[in-house]
Amino acid sequence: MSQKHEIYPCEEGLSRYKLTVEFYGAHMVGWQRQTNGPSVQEKIEIAVEKFCQRACGVYGAGRTDAGVHATAMVCHVDLPGDMEAFRVMEALNYYLKKEPVSIIHCSRVGEDFHARFSATKRAYLYHIINRRAPLTLMQNRAWQIKYDLDAEAMHEAAQCLVGKHDFTTFRSVHCQSASALKTLDRLEVRREGENIFVETAARSFLHHQVRSMVGALSYVGRGKWTALDLKASLEACDRAALAHNAPPDGLYFTRVDYD
Repeated sequence: MSQKHEIYPCEEGLSRYKLTVEFYGAHMVGWQRQTNGPSVQEKIEIAVEKFCQRACGVYGAGRTDAGVHATAMVCHVDLPGDMEAFRVMEALNYYLKKEPVSIIHCSRVGEDFHARFSATKRAYLYHIINRRAPLTLMQNRAWQIKYDLDAEAMHEAAQCLVGKHDFTTFRSVHCQSASALKTLDRLEVRREGENIFVETAARSFLHHQVRSMVGALSYVGRGKWTALDLKASLEACDRAALAHNAPPDGLYFTRVDYD
């Protein structure tokens, strides 16, 4: 049975809502609730409890590292009653108004929808600012690299990572995925003035995979690596062969696709 036909039942008397979430993650430990600091999941669950006067679990489409942001993370929550989606969004944003978290869209969905298991593709954007002057407005929102970067060389080299590969080199030693074998659908690099954007999409990613790929591409951009060096790093299937792990500041979770 395909995932889109599977049922993830609500408790009796509950209705399921799909939430699209925007957040600034600089001072949070990531999406997932943890004991060592505030998380996005925790903040939304607290808002839900204040609104509904009962605890309700919030389930995300994926996880993000500490310091990572999102323009369109997706999650779902089962709430009591049969409320209009607009009312749910307004209420949750009221309780989130002091937090760097916003519900930007809400819709009613059926029991065959699960934010994580129904997802068919996830997308990220990494923002590099390539200039010598210190960041002010974009501090904690982009990775500043002062050395000149060749974005075209970065894009050309990136294509060797597209497709199905063993991404052990680009995988955190703390990654909990059962396999390092992933299929990367897209990895594109473009420059707009002093801004360099790296966009990537796949069904799923390994822990630190995007940041590790961007770190390696920065070596190509600086001329320290060639495309062949990047390919050799991939084929080594060894974390020790990684060039650099980019910081979380410039990483944004931007999209989730569903059938």
